[in-house]
Amino acid sequence: MTPYVVGPFSPDLAHPVSRMREDAAREGYPEELKVGLIGSCTNSSYEDIGRAADVARQALAHGLKGKSKFFISPGSAQVRATVERDGLLDPLREIGGVVLANACGPCIGQWQRQDFTKAEKNSIITSFNRNFRSRADGNPSTLAFIGSPETVTAMVLAGKLTFDPARDDIDGVRLAPPVAAALPPGGFDPGKAAYEDPAADPDKIRVAVDPDSKRLQLLQPFPAWDGKDFSNLVILLKAVGKCTTDHISPAGPWLKFRGHLDNISDNMFVGATNEFTDEVGQGVNVLTGEQGVPLSALARAYKDKGVSWVVIGDENYGEGSSREHAAMEPRYLGAKAVIVRSFARIHETNLKKQGILPLTFVQRDDYTKLAVDDRISIIGLSDLAPGSSLTLLAKHSDGSEDSFKVQHTMSAQQIEWFKAGSALNMIAAQQGI
Repeated sequence: MTPYVVGPFSPDLAHPVSRMREDAAREGYPEELKVGLIGSCTNSSYEDIGRAADVARQALAHGLKGKSKFFISPGSAQVRATVERDGLLDPLREIGGVVLANACGPCIGQWQRQDFTKAEKNSIITSFNRNFRSRADGNPSTLAFIGSPETVTAMVLAGKLTFDPARDDIDGVRLAPPVAAALPPGGFDPGKAAYEDPAADPDKIRVAVDPDSKRLQLLQPFPAWDGKDFSNLVILLKAVGKCTTDHISPAGPWLKFRGHLDNISDNMFVGATNEFTDEVGQGVNVLTGEQGVPLSALARAYKDKGVSWVVIGDENYGEGSSREHAAMEPRYLGAKAVIVRSFARIHETNLKKQGILPLTFVQRDDYTKLAVDDRISIIGLSDLAPGSSLTLLAKHSDGSEDSFKVQHTMSAQQIEWFKAGSALNMIAAQQGI
């Protein structure tokens, strides 16, 4: 089978490795590979690390070292302990690799990259699961590609994005297809060196958070549904094209605020392209007429006035990682519903957990009929049930109205989440908390 790499900026833009030289020349991808990274939550099983280690051993047998920077993030404490015990990390280190913590790490921008300037167009390749613009290092000029761990390791040894291990040599050396055990012959090390048992009496533990902390904030329950239809909502954003979780709530430097919902909400929709302004991360305050308002600031302004809002989205809205903040931030800042042509499945579920209605247009072209100053009502909530539809009423500024059918995929339990205000609210009520 021919290995593939995908990218840049999308996990579904695929290139056979055998055609990468041609594609790079045509598209202007830098051939020099600055960094290769393997592991994270994806592609870091025992076998994955074993295949990469086999490629590294082959290189070491011929005196080869990596020509690109190389980083390894084992996917879990168990995997890290097991591959360390079995010696699989040793050859990766010997070719120049640096083993990082078993965490998200560079996949969401948590690494200190120092080998480039922000304006420099450059190529990196990872075995991670996402490669959206600016995600890995905050640099919009970094072209991030994705490949298997063994393909990434081979390209690191060659120092080229265009290296095809099936037909190209590295300093006269041809690599053989890697082999590795699917499971550790000695079983898994549980990886409990840093594990701490939970307290025997958790009810007696008090969590104290400094109220002036910029990085930690105790969560307050979201309000429960009041039993009424939503009416007179404004539209915060009409997203055009890709609106991934990285567009909704980017990671990288923002993650220092991941424990402080108010502070991290300042990043909400900073990467989303708004049809109403044709700008990224900007909106129009329909209450004042002010233009070019950062969308998080606009949401806060509406919230301060007691005005709730909706988001209108395009195809595959919420594609990307399972980032809870991409649903928590809109809920915290006043969102009642997200209405789209289609959802990415994980983000749709996260919206349900936070008590936001995730709705899709029955007629996809109804997306085009909504304007910046429309007022939105969602009718039929009292009859909300699995498989039911709702009515979206849009009142236009000229006094005319449009009525659309919208649908949802909520189960009976997920409808109870909505009524309670969030899944956490429902669980707390069930536990008498």
